[in-house]
Amino acid sequence: MAKAAKAAAAYRAYRDVTKPGTPGLMPRLRAIPRMLGAALRGRYDGLGKGRLTMMALGVVYLVSPIDLVPDFLMLIGVADDFGVFLWLMGSLLGESGRYVDWERRIITGRVEPAPQEG
Repeated sequence: MAKAAKAAAAYRAYRDVTKPGTPGLMPRLRAIPRMLGAALRGRYDGLGKGRLTMMALGVVYLVSPIDLVPDFLMLIGVADDFGVFLWLMGSLLGESGRYVDWERRIITGRVEPAPQEG
């Protein structure tokens, strides 16, 4: 079951990156540092502090020598790291795509109409 969820997450990330009319992989990857900087400075509100914290914890988990499931338990230990990696990359790629679209709207000066109440 966990393998299917990880495969589905990877496929969703791939589908989002290759969808026509959306930013491709390289523009998304190049936008990640700009997106993080803008979110930390409060210029981009699409990436909330909670989500940013979860992403930071994911990075810490991946680089930390302390693991929930030790890597010497070969398949299980690596699988949990891979699951966190897939979630992190899917989150970063998805959010960076929205950030690139946001940047394009800001640069071109397009203003989205306010949603109507009622």
